[in-house]
Amino acid sequence: MEPVSLFDLAAKQAQWLAVRQSAVAGNIANANTPGYTANDVEPFEKVLDRATVSLQATQAGHLGNAATNAGFTIKPQEDDGVVMPSKNSVVLEDQLLKAGEVRRSFELNTAIVKAFHSMMMMAVKS
Repeated sequence: MEPVSLFDLAAKQAQWLAVRQSAVAGNIANANTPGYTANDVEPFEKVLDRATVSLQATQAGHLGNAATNAGFTIKPQEDDGVVMPSKNSVVLEDQLLKAGEVRRSFELNTAIVKAFHSMMMMAVKS
C-alpha cells in the first residue's frame, strides 16, 4: 500500500470540483434550452476507486502505455422523472444545491490544506 499524499489528493479534488462547477454552470446556462439534458460529473469516490498507481518511465522505451486516464467523466444526469414541457431536464433548484455543495467542498479542501501547510511550517521552523 502506497502512502497517500494529502496535497496531491487535495489538488485532485480541487480539479474535480472545478470540473463539477463547470458542469453545473453549463446546466444553469442552458436551463431554458429546449431538449437540453442536465450533466454532472461522476462522484469523486469513483474517481479515487479507479485511480491506480502508475509507473514512470526513466527512458523512452520503458513501460509502453502504462499511464492511466486520470480525467473526469461528465455524463448526463440520472433521470429523476422531472422533465419540463420543452424536454429540458434542468431543475434550477437542484443545480443551485449542487453549486452550494461545490463551494462548501472547495472551502473545506482549502481549509484542510491550509491547516496542514501551517503544521508543516511550524515543524520546519522549530
